[in-house]
Amino acid sequence: MTIKADPIEFAGKRVLISGGTKGLGRATVDRFLAGGARVITSARGALDPVDGVEFVQADLTTAEGGEALAKAALDRLGGVDILAHVLGGSTTPGGGFVALTDDYWLSELNLNLLATVRLDRLLIPQMIARGAGAVVHVTSIQSVLPLPEATTAYAAAKAALRTYSKSISKELGPKGVRVNAVSPGWIMTEGTEVFLERIQAANGGTLEDARQLVLDGLGGIAIGRGAEPFEVAEAIAFLASDRASSIHGSELVVDGGTVPTV
Repeated sequence: MTIKADPIEFAGKRVLISGGTKGLGRATVDRFLAGGARVITSARGALDPVDGVEFVQADLTTAEGGEALAKAALDRLGGVDILAHVLGGSTTPGGGFVALTDDYWLSELNLNLLATVRLDRLLIPQMIARGAGAVVHVTSIQSVLPLPEATTAYAAAKAALRTYSKSISKELGPKGVRVNAVSPGWIMTEGTEVFLERIQAANGGTLEDARQLVLDGLGGIAIGRGAEPFEVAEAIAFLASDRASSIHGSELVVDGGTVPTV
């Protein structure tokens, strides 16, 4: 879908997007580019050149990877005005909690929590020094609606990220830095099929059986479909924009009505 955006909404803004090469991350890169921003992102593998995007090949699940990306943002852009933490996902197998070894737990925590914490620690101080900045953490509805069959560690890491986001918002608001979170439900990305294949491998049956298992675990989606990546990217861009200048310490849920409680 063609992104319709004010081409000068983010003019002059320097935006770092973690995990910006595919899925929701790539949609978020495209959304900020459409708004006129300068963008830097990273991934473990190489990226085909994209106009307007600075790229760093780095593994953000490591301290060294986070340091490399932060240094590149400071050196190449002179700083960052907006941090959009999109990096995340789950690679654990099905089979419930007993299948989760220490290695799986550490992997999920590094990917879904600590990668964000490290980049914040490296880059938010220069926002504080200017007295301005916006940070958006991508959490998940699984922080309040976990799927025990396959994503317990992921859900726990995202719940920790949600708490962390709220905590630092109290610290940073008085210093001119806004912090908010976007909590997506099921997003229709390339990773969706990979996730379903893992469920299928653990439980047997077809991919459609795996899809139904996830939907049953979620209790259904009120609008009848998962979100498209560009829809969630729009929510991220909104919270980072001046249009949301009085929104702080909040979490915007984009789940099609999945979570059944207030």
